Amino acid sequence: MKSILIPHKYKKLGWYLLLPSFLGGIILLLSNFESPIDWKINVFAIFYDGFFTPKKYFGITEVNVISNLTAILFLVGGLLVVFSKEKIEDELIHNIRLNALQWAVFTNYLFLLLAVLFIYGTPFFTVMVCNMFTIIIIYIPRFYFLLWKLSKTT
Repeated sequence: MKSILIPHKYKKLGWYLLLPSFLGGIILLLSNFESPIDWKINVFAIFYDGFFTPKKYFGITEVNVISNLTAILFLVGGLLVVFSKEKIEDELIHNIRLNALQWAVFTNYLFLLLAVLFIYGTPFFTVMVCNMFTIIIIYIPRFYFLLWKLSKTT
């Protein structure tokens, strides 16, 4: 089967992007998405609205880009870590990747189901924002746990 993994050298860059952005995301989450740094710029938006403004399409709006920058760095870093080859990439590693991905997707949707059943209002929005990153957050520890477990058995 043809693999779409990228070279191993990108894994280190992924970790450099992922870890600080993960910590930044935790800070944003704990501060209720109010960034301690007020860095507002005008950006192009396909769709946007405010609490007291009508919905608009295809225009310029002013946003605090810290949360966007944190999310972009997390996603790019996470994808580099997840999709970078290991030093030795064989069929067993592919099976471990598949197992970790299945766990991550299953757990992600289990959390989502529980959120839909038991969380309402504004906290549900927070859960949805966190849910965007859950697959990466679950996949990485699961994958490295399985690799560690494999190294202990061999």
